[in-house]
Amino acid sequence: MKTTKIFLLFLFLMISAFVFGQENPDNKIELTGSLFADSKIISSNYIELNRNPMADDLPSKKSPVLSGVLSAIIPGAGQVYNEDWWIAGIFVAVEAALITTAITYDNKGDDQTEFFENYADDYNNPDHNWSVVRYAEWLVEFEYNNDPELLNRIIISNDPNLPPWERINWAELNAAETGSHNLPPHGEQQYYEMIGKYHQYAGGWNDYTGGANNSQISPNFDYYSGLRGQANDYYNTSSTAVIGIYINHLLSAAEAVWGATRFNNNLAVNFRVEPINTATGTELIPTLNMKFSF
Repeated sequence: MKTTKIFLLFLFLMISAFVFGQENPDNKIELTGSLFADSKIISSNYIELNRNPMADDLPSKKSPVLSGVLSAIIPGAGQVYNEDWWIAGIFVAVEAALITTAITYDNKGDDQTEFFENYADDYNNPDHNWSVVRYAEWLVEFEYNNDPELLNRIIISNDPNLPPWERINWAELNAAETGSHNLPPHGEQQYYEMIGKYHQYAGGWNDYTGGANNSQISPNFDYYSGLRGQANDYYNTSSTAVIGIYINHLLSAAEAVWGATRFNNNLAVNFRVEPINTATGTELIPTLNMKFSF
């Protein structure tokens, strides 16, 4: 009877060791040779070998959709969610640089626009650098042989204290214009563009000496055109930065989706029980090995 009990206990130990070995070949249990001690080891570690006691601490998978939406709204946010810290930093830095560039150059464009508009109007100069009255006089003189009736219909006031644009009947002026364009009212963006872009309006500059040949541009015309061109360059730089902001959002969103997928695919979790020798014997310690591949 005693021999049978010993045999059954030995058989139980062998079967248990075989089952545990099949379930997890990486688990190694060192037996001491003592039936009592070995039974205690197997009994105390049976639950640990068949469950993951650290499952609650395992990293959860990332949602590619959520990651992409976060980065589409705020570049780098999806990367933070994915725990890709350095990539998040790159997108945030690019976004900050682009926003700063867009605002800075838009403000420069505004300042330059104000400068060239004031240069054309030149409120401190009674003669003004560009005058619509002077342009109207040139138009009537060289296109209509100094028709006094037409001139009186266009220039409605001879008061030099009034700004030139308040002394003109704009409808009559536009009707008399012979060029390819009609001058918009003073203050509009097209007004300031045309007087420094088209030779048709060269006669309105106070240093114009070309007579009927309005293809000859004056130094003030040329200088003003350069000022306006510089303003356009500032605005173009700002617009390019704004386009870059949109691109940065799209790239960040795409990378965030890919990053979340990469995180989920490359998260390798290895859990096993390691035998640790202690002063009182051998203990089985559950260990968690995580490897991230980039």
